[in-house]
Amino acid sequence: MRTYLVGGAVRDQLLQRPVSDRDHVVVGATPDDLLALGYKPVGKDFPVFLHPDTGEEYALARTERKTGRGYHGFAVHADPAVTLEQDLERRDLTINAIAMDEAGSLVDPFGGVRDVEQRVLRHVSPAFVEDPVRLLRVARFAARFAPLGFTIAGETMALMQRMVRDGEVDHLVPERVWQETRRALGEPRPSAFLRVLRESGALAVLFPEVDALYGVPQRAEFHPEVDTGVHIEMVLDMAARLAPGNDLVGFCALTHDLGKALTPDDVLPRHVGHEHAGVEPLRALAQRLRVPTEYAALAEQVCREHLNAHRAFELKPATVLRLLGALDALRRPERLEVFLAACEADKRGRLGHQDDDYPQATYLRKARTAAAAIGAGAFVARGLQGPAVGAAMEKARIEAIAAVRGSSG
Repeated sequence: MRTYLVGGAVRDQLLQRPVSDRDHVVVGATPDDLLALGYKPVGKDFPVFLHPDTGEEYALARTERKTGRGYHGFAVHADPAVTLEQDLERRDLTINAIAMDEAGSLVDPFGGVRDVEQRVLRHVSPAFVEDPVRLLRVARFAARFAPLGFTIAGETMALMQRMVRDGEVDHLVPERVWQETRRALGEPRPSAFLRVLRESGALAVLFPEVDALYGVPQRAEFHPEVDTGVHIEMVLDMAARLAPGNDLVGFCALTHDLGKALTPDDVLPRHVGHEHAGVEPLRALAQRLRVPTEYAALAEQVCREHLNAHRAFELKPATVLRLLGALDALRRPERLEVFLAACEADKRGRLGHQDDDYPQATYLRKARTAAAAIGAGAFVARGLQGPAVGAAMEKARIEAIAAVRGSSG
């Protein structure tokens, strides 16, 4: 029995990045061998165990055989006779198919070390096409490693395009699409995720509402980048800069302008009412991918209200209070922070505007603090009851926001 460190842990060591998860493969062993050593079984589809001391994952070397469509259409074979190279061959990318033995020596049968050095995302074998999740994973790795200069090998992109043409991507289950998307939105350059999906053709299949934004013009005086799809890419990357790792902000950024794809041609490049038109396609996307309720709800608020955030200084104090109420921001200030990050990303995700200030965020935070400081106690003490308390609180909150507005202007 021999054990090897594999996958991301080896790759990230070579890239001199922090290693978070350490996965191992065990060659020449049976499940009973590991059980006898105190390992705890956790794998359902194939034999995976947790080390009795470190808690790290150890999987028996295995091969996979395609038996049907989609992510689940595989038969897994784990056996002591399966070699390390056979196990590595079933992996997606060469940079993830490098092993390290207990002495620290690398086992690299597919040129992963070379591709790490040359900053290339390349498939290991033609079997790549058998699992459609791999297309999403490559796009996600592009979002993670694009800042390091990684690009996708031409032959790998060709395989991904073939997977789309052959309909393999159509069999992705919503949960996996959302899982990979959510992780990509938390990466340093989520725009690369969109670009890879678009080049492969998968964006039109999985996110038709987003794909439809490409080629839609905007007014050049407000959007020098003009193309709405390019704007979305810029907003995503700005969101990653403003709120690193926050995929909730990223999802709001991704979906805030979906209404622009529905603007009639005779109105372009203006997009009057796009903030309301975008709600229906956003709901369709969220329902199809089974997006968590909080993500869908906040994204809808950003879609509806991002223009109001931009013109916050022009809004009446009563309208600001309504906006805060729609966000439930008085009770849950963290929702306001997500909203403001997405709106600031939208404002700064424009060509030549990346370093603009966004004083609206400071004003709305102060307005929220002032309004939240007003409670019912003082009005009850004055003898008010029932609806009169609520009316008095609303009036006082509007006055408090007006005072903040006066001090900000």
